[in-house]
Amino acid sequence: MKRVLSIICLFCIVCFCNGSNPFVSVKNGKFYIGDKPYSYVGTNFWYGAILGSQGEGGDRTRLIHELDFMKKNGINNLRILVGGDGADGIASRIQPTLQKEPGVYNDEILDGLDFLLKEMSKRKMYAVLYLNNSWEWSGGYSQYLEWAGAGKAPIPSVDGWNSFTTYVQKYAQNEKAKALFSNYINDMLERTNRYTGCKYTDDPTIMSWQIGNEPRAFSDANKEAFAEWMSDIATQIKSLDKNHLVSTGSEGKAGCEGDLSLYETIHSDANIDYMTIHIWPKNWGWVNEETLTTNLQTAITNTKAYIDEHTVIAQKYNKPIVLEEFGFPRDGLSFVPGSPTKSRDSYYEAVFSYIHENMENNGRFAGCNFWSWGGFAKPVADHIFWKPGDDYTGDPAQEEQGLNSVFSQDNSTMKVIKKYTKLLKK
Repeated sequence: MKRVLSIICLFCIVCFCNGSNPFVSVKNGKFYIGDKPYSYVGTNFWYGAILGSQGEGGDRTRLIHELDFMKKNGINNLRILVGGDGADGIASRIQPTLQKEPGVYNDEILDGLDFLLKEMSKRKMYAVLYLNNSWEWSGGYSQYLEWAGAGKAPIPSVDGWNSFTTYVQKYAQNEKAKALFSNYINDMLERTNRYTGCKYTDDPTIMSWQIGNEPRAFSDANKEAFAEWMSDIATQIKSLDKNHLVSTGSEGKAGCEGDLSLYETIHSDANIDYMTIHIWPKNWGWVNEETLTTNLQTAITNTKAYIDEHTVIAQKYNKPIVLEEFGFPRDGLSFVPGSPTKSRDSYYEAVFSYIHENMENNGRFAGCNFWSWGGFAKPVADHIFWKPGDDYTGDPAQEEQGLNSVFSQDNSTMKVIKKYTKLLKK
């Protein structure tokens, strides 16, 4: 009898993992779920695992509310950070982090990720899980370097950007730091979800494992080593997981020292299943606080040109391409939920419609994730940067809370998003 029950339990787990939600795959340059094409409007929800925890920062009631609201509005693809690295209490870093020391994990965050994936599966939502970060807000490169003995990691908001970028240049050629990250990948991909009994490698809720958030070489001298590292990590993930897609998290040319050929080299790798780009009009100087309206058309024109030059490469290698980060500030650089977003709405409309046009013309664009989801968060009025105990918005700790977030009460922006969740979803 025990043997029969064990077989039944195993059968149930396999059904849960592989029944209602087939894996996302790539066929002939497009995403598929089973035998149906898949395209989407998604969002960035980096704090999802934290929100799903039962420890510090956790709020499962809010998480359920957020998922239900997103699903209702057609948002079914979430780009999520697996977890931060290093100690809590570091300026400009999210907390609580997942990896406190190399290979030492905060189980509450892993529990939160398990719970999040379970709830997403119930709603037929898909996750892109990124594993590393070029930037300080989740640890990433700089934390691995510090663990590897490269010295104290600079904090950009304290020590300046030049100090930070000079430091993280070391990552691409630091074998110990890269080995620590490789060990982390093994640990994450070997995990089994405690709520479902489903191994992560067997869970179709995960659309893609992503090497990192905006991985960069940070110098011309690192280009070759950077490309080799990206290839090595993609190969490692594929060796551990035959079911899931692998993506880079790249910004595109902007994340490859302005070298489009480097981007092409990285994404031509057979273990990279699809291409990604990010576009940031304000960060890239196309608009500023005073010119959000007057330079809006310039931002749109530059955005289309950036999309076009990367789409040519996607077409060449017959791979889907996703604009998985794009953001635009609120009018007047306000941070208040529900405040006017006329310029943002116009920018979103232009981006969504251009991607839709590409899809209609049998292009390689397959989806987009706007940056980012603030949902039902309530930023604190008396300070603009995140502090422990504040709600998580879509803006990480180093950014003004509400700057690029889309809140549930941003009705005009949600109207644009909902329009294109219907048009872009096949």
